[in-house]
Amino acid sequence: MKVLFVTSEAHPLVKTGGLGDVAGALPAALIAEGLDVRVIMPGYPAAMERAEGRTDGPDLGDPLGFGRTRLIAARMPDGVPLWLVDCPALFDRPGGPYNDAGRADWPDNHRRFATLSWAAAYLGKVGDGRAWLPAVVHANDWQAGLAPVYLKQWRGPGPGSLITIHNILFQGRFPRTILEEVGLSPELFRIDGIEFHGQASFLKGGLQFADRVNTVSPTYAREIQTPEMGAGLDGLLRHRKAHLSGILNGADYEIWDPSRNPNLIRNYGVDGAVEGKAACKRDLQMRMDLDPKAEAPLFGVVSRMSDQKGLDLVLAVADRLIAAGGQLVVLGSGDPAEETAYMALAEARKGSVAVQVGYDEPLAHRIQAASDALLVPSRFEPCGLTQLYAMRFGTLPVVRRTGGLADTVIDVREPHGTGILFDTASVVGLWSALERTFALYADRDAWRAALRRAMQQDFGWTRAARAYRDLYRKTIETAT
Repeated sequence: MKVLFVTSEAHPLVKTGGLGDVAGALPAALIAEGLDVRVIMPGYPAAMERAEGRTDGPDLGDPLGFGRTRLIAARMPDGVPLWLVDCPALFDRPGGPYNDAGRADWPDNHRRFATLSWAAAYLGKVGDGRAWLPAVVHANDWQAGLAPVYLKQWRGPGPGSLITIHNILFQGRFPRTILEEVGLSPELFRIDGIEFHGQASFLKGGLQFADRVNTVSPTYAREIQTPEMGAGLDGLLRHRKAHLSGILNGADYEIWDPSRNPNLIRNYGVDGAVEGKAACKRDLQMRMDLDPKAEAPLFGVVSRMSDQKGLDLVLAVADRLIAAGGQLVVLGSGDPAEETAYMALAEARKGSVAVQVGYDEPLAHRIQAASDALLVPSRFEPCGLTQLYAMRFGTLPVVRRTGGLADTVIDVREPHGTGILFDTASVVGLWSALERTFALYADRDAWRAALRRAMQQDFGWTRAARAYRDLYRKTIETAT
C-alpha cells in the first residue's frame, strides 16, 4: 500500500512540537510494517540542509501564482523517502516554520500551506511520473487541511484521504477572500464547506472533505465531540462520528531510551535505574545551578508555555513545592508572560528552581533522566508524548486525567500504577496530586516499584503503525 504522509514539520529536519515527533517516527514504523510511505513537507532552509540524497523531482511550475515550485526527492536521515516542496518565495526565509523571528505568524501562511496541500493533492492524483501513485493521502493538522479539499474538487479518480487532528485549537483560519487566491471556488464558503464563523478554515475543510478523520488518542476523539473540547467543530465531528477514530501516538525508543542515550552522563536500564537517575540528577543540578540535594524530589517540566498546558498552575504551587522540600526545573517557551514569570521565579528561588526558556533537545533528555517526577497538568492534551518519554526514563508522570494522558498513565492507587493522576484543572487539583507524590516518594520501596512498572511500559510505534495500516484500508474502502 502506497501512502503519502503530508506534514508541515518532521524531526529531525524541523520540529516545533509533537507533530514533528510523530512525523519523524510514524512513517518509519509504517515502512517497517510493509507499507510504501513517502513524506511531503515544505522545503524550509533547515529541511533542505538536513535532508539526504536530494535530487530534482517534478517541476510544478507556478501552480497558484506564488512562485516557481518544484518537488525535490530526498530521504530523511533514517532513510524514509521524502518530497520537499521547493518554493523559495514561500519557504526560503529565516525564522520558524510558522512564525517570523518576532514570533508573529507569517502573513502569507495561507499561501504557504495551500501550496503544500496543492502539491500533495497533485502527487495524489498524478503521481511522481515514475509509477508511484499513492492509495492514501494522509494529511496532518490544518497546514495540510486543504489537501482533501483539492482532491475532492479535482475531477477524476484519486486516492483515499485521511486527516489527523493533532490539536483542534489550531484551525488555520483566514479571511474568506483567500479562497480564489488559493485556487478554490467561492462556492466552498458555506456551512457544509470551509466557512467557519465568517472565515475560511483549512482544518474544517479537511474535516469536511477527507474520507476519514482521526486524532491522536481514543479519549481525545471522544472529547472533541463535546462543546467544551471541540473548539466549535464538535457538531461537524459528531456528524462524522462514523468516520472518526482515535489512535494513540507512540514513543520513539530509538531516541528516548536511557540505556543508550548519548545526552546522559550515565546510561541505565530498569535494573540500574536508581543509581543511573541519581547520577543524572547530580549532573543536572550542577548544570542548572540547583542545590546538590540528592534527597530532594526533583520535578521536571518540558513543555510549551500556553494556557492549554496548565503551567500557570505550576507557578501557583511552586512556593509550596519548594517548602515541602522539592526542586523544580523547567524547559519551555511560548506565552511571553509565562516566560517572564518563570524567569522571575528562578531568580527569586535560586538553588531550588531552574528555568531555561526556549527548546534544547539534549537538555530535554537530561531533564527526563534527572527528574523524579514530570509535571503535565494540561487542561486538555490530545495525546502528549512527554509522559511516554518520562515513563521510559523512570520518571513518574503527574498528569491531569484528560486526552492521551488518561489513556497512557495508570494511577499508582491501581495495582499496576505508573504515575499520579488528578481530575480538576485547578491549583487545588494539582496540589492534591503533588501531596500524593511527596508521600509516595517518601516510601522508597513503593516509589521504586512504581518506577520499574513505568519503565516496563511499551508505547512504541509498532502498535500505532498497525492501527494506521488498518485505518488506511478503511480509508480506501470509504473513498468516494
